[in-house]
Amino acid sequence: MITAKSLTLDTPFTIGGKEFRNRLIMAPMQQYKGSPEGYATEHHIQHYARRAKGIGMVIVESTAVSDNGRLWPNDIGIYSDRHADALKRVTDAVHAQDTPIFVQLSHGGRKSAPNVTKRLIAPSAIAYDDSYGKPAELTVSEIEALIENYRMAARRSIKAGFDGIEVHAAHGFLIHQFLSPISNHRSDAYGGSRLGRMKFLKDVLAAIRSETGRHYPVIVRISSTDYIEGGLNPQELAMMLKPLAEDGLLDAVDVSSGGLLPIQPDDIHPGYQLPDAAVIKQHLQIPVIAVGKIYTRSFADRIIRDGLADAVAIGRPLLEDPDFAQKMIGLKE
Repeated sequence: MITAKSLTLDTPFTIGGKEFRNRLIMAPMQQYKGSPEGYATEHHIQHYARRAKGIGMVIVESTAVSDNGRLWPNDIGIYSDRHADALKRVTDAVHAQDTPIFVQLSHGGRKSAPNVTKRLIAPSAIAYDDSYGKPAELTVSEIEALIENYRMAARRSIKAGFDGIEVHAAHGFLIHQFLSPISNHRSDAYGGSRLGRMKFLKDVLAAIRSETGRHYPVIVRISSTDYIEGGLNPQELAMMLKPLAEDGLLDAVDVSSGGLLPIQPDDIHPGYQLPDAAVIKQHLQIPVIAVGKIYTRSFADRIIRDGLADAVAIGRPLLEDPDFAQKMIGLKE
């Protein structure tokens, strides 16, 4: 019998009914190798396949749901069937390692790359900084069109062979901009109260579910804090996420932080985001993923054993060493 105290990084776990062989996840990390049109390239095939062996799950880098929402000029996207066809080569290569792969669906909103963005948009006409410039406030019809972009991206994600979807609602991008009172000053149904500010995320998740059904894993990446008084905090995020999980719209939460404003945390130490993940986990009955300089097996095991999070995601070490996950898990050739 598996008890909480016997859980380790090796223990299988489930998200949305899908079982994963261990609790180590490759976090989404930008490659800056997409084609000018936003297609995944041979680099992505080799990069993800090389790092997939032994890890519990791969999450692909930010993948734009709209050509007007790319985070960088060399972002990849999934806003056409041709984009899905290019990504199918990536999922096939990762599946050859017997590893599940998720896509991270994103839209930059006011932080979309200026040199490839036709019209900068946001919940409210508030700039991130001078380099991005002031965005236009979205109309309700434009919001509805964006929700449709996410729905079609979900359909293409299934076509491309992804085993699940992570909705990017962190790091100051579009959904985060709706969630935070710092960037959302709307007075209509998509702003104001906590329920109003979470409506865009709820509508996006419902649109995605209309394509995936209930038993396809859908997770969300959130920023637990805006690092400023009056911004989001882990308690408020938990209250936003709880009804989404209870309604079956959400299967797990990936907890990061910051990005809404040009503010950095004072101390970036191993596990610096872990306390926020633990707070969120106290309120939810779905898995919580911790991330943030958790680079040793002993630390990861302790996090899982102590119930602070259900899984651990790593990013930068895998960029530097493709075999890092195998070493952390302790796999032998």
